[in-house]
Amino acid sequence: MPPEIPSSTSDRFDDDDYPAYTMGRAAEMIGATPGFLRAIGEARLITPLRSEGGHRRYSRYQLRIAARARELVDAGTPIDAACRIVILEDQLEEALRLNEELRKPTAGAGGTTGS
Repeated sequence: MPPEIPSSTSDRFDDDDYPAYTMGRAAEMIGATPGFLRAIGEARLITPLRSEGGHRRYSRYQLRIAARARELVDAGTPIDAACRIVILEDQLEEALRLNEELRKPTAGAGGTTGS
């Protein structure tokens, strides 16, 4: 029987925020260059974590953000503007998600008051 993978390790495979990708692999995955990733880091669109050796590491969430910025830049948008657009899109998506969540009826709402 193979040894079990600790749950904390297996959970990382499903974690969108786990910094699993090196700069080279991240750039390859989104069809960009390491220089592009450095540029959007300097523009503060994403902040990669650093390995113990000081190398940048990217999460899947960061790669989705970087890929969207790359689409905008490829369409002719200046990198600073592309980064701002992506930030605003991300904020809007989160606000819409929270708004939808707040509109859901809660369990037991509208019932009797229990006195």
